[in-house]
Order: sequence, then C-alpha cells, then structure tokens
Amino acid sequence: MNSRQEAVAALQARLGHTFADPSLLERALTHASVGGGAPDRASDYEVLEFIGDRVIGLLAAERLAELHPKAAEGELSVRLHGLVSGQACARVARRLDMGPALRLAGGETKMGGREKDSILGDACEAVMAAIYRDGGLEAARVVFLAAWHEEFESNEAVKPRDPKTALQEWAQGLGKPLPLYEVTNQSGPAHQPLFTVSVRVEGLAPALAQGATRREAEKAAAANLLRREGQI
Repeated sequence: MNSRQEAVAALQARLGHTFADPSLLERALTHASVGGGAPDRASDYEVLEFIGDRVIGLLAAERLAELHPKAAEGELSVRLHGLVSGQACARVARRLDMGPALRLAGGETKMGGREKDSILGDACEAVMAAIYRDGGLEAARVVFLAAWHEEFESNEAVKPRDPKTALQEWAQGLGKPLPLYEVTNQSGPAHQPLFTVSVRVEGLAPALAQGATRREAEKAAAANLLRREGQI
C-alpha cells in the first residue's frame, strides 16, 4: 500500500463510513487535473461535487431548522450560507486531513493543490455525494453532523446581521438609494396570513419572498436578493 492509499484508508476511517463501492470515494478524490490515458483512471469529482453541494445544503438546512425553529427565513438563509460556502467546506476538508488523499496531477501537486481552498472545498462536496450515493441520506447525515460540528458551533456563536440591514449597507456602498419593499400579495385567513414581498434596488431586478408577517417576508426577500448577487 502506497502513501496515498494509506491516506485514503485513514480518511475513510475518519469519516466513519466504510464504502460498499470504494470506486465512489476514489472518484470523489480525483481532481480534473488528472489526465486521461491511464487505464485505471477514475472519473473526476465534478459531477459528484454538484450533487454534494445539494446534499450538504439539505442537511445543513434541516439541522438549522431544528436548532432555530422560530427563526425567520432570512436569518436561516444567512446562517445557511456560512455552513455551505466553499470556505466552510475547505475547513471541514482540512479537519478531515483530506489533502493527502486527493488524486492530483503532478503539476497541480507542485503548485500546492492539496492546500488550495477551492480544491479542498470541491473535494469535500464530492465526498459527501459519494457517501450519499453509497449509503443513502442517513449515512450522509451521520457523517455531516460529525464533520460539521465545529462549523455549527461557530455559526451559533455569531449572530448574523439582519438581511435588511445588510442589503441597505450594500446598496449604499454602491451609491444607490435605499431598497424599496412592496407587498405584492396577501393571502390566507386573517389568523394565518401569507405575505408576498418584492424588494428592489435601483438598477437590479427585484427579488421576491413570502412570510407569515410582512417583516419576515421583507427579510427573506432581502436575503434572496443578496444571495442572487453573490453577497451571502
């Protein structure tokens, strides 16, 4: 067993998941820099990365809803971004010591690929997808809750900015007027209304969201606009 094989075996032990199909883990750890031509070449991790992003998002949203059952959608959206961002996934990958297990081309290795946030974050997403495909959502959930434990602790320690405040500050930083909010629809019975709110920043398409109160809908709409513009 060579050093990389040892690293893969150690990673599998740290994950706490024994793969029924080890080729899934190999694929998840294979960077696109690995060229074709080698007869044993596994497919790279790009498709798994796409799936893993959704798996992590679902599991993080599920856990946040358990931890904050009364939180508005806007607050949950801000917290969610902090848990699923590329930086968060890279931190998780480092804690799992994923770098030595990666399969990279020689040139990428020489350029420090095993320590790059972008590569580690993508590989982390791919590994979560591999676990999901190998063992299902429950297996992925078990690994996620253990691997993201520190991320949740940090997330809980920080009170995220109100999305409306964040949107206002961002708009003013661009030299634009204050965001404009408008209730575009109200439905449901009087004791359980549902508000649909649109928020517009000058020069940008509006963003919509719904909430049980006007304020909740406004916060969710602000978070949606910030997310769409890559600000959260």
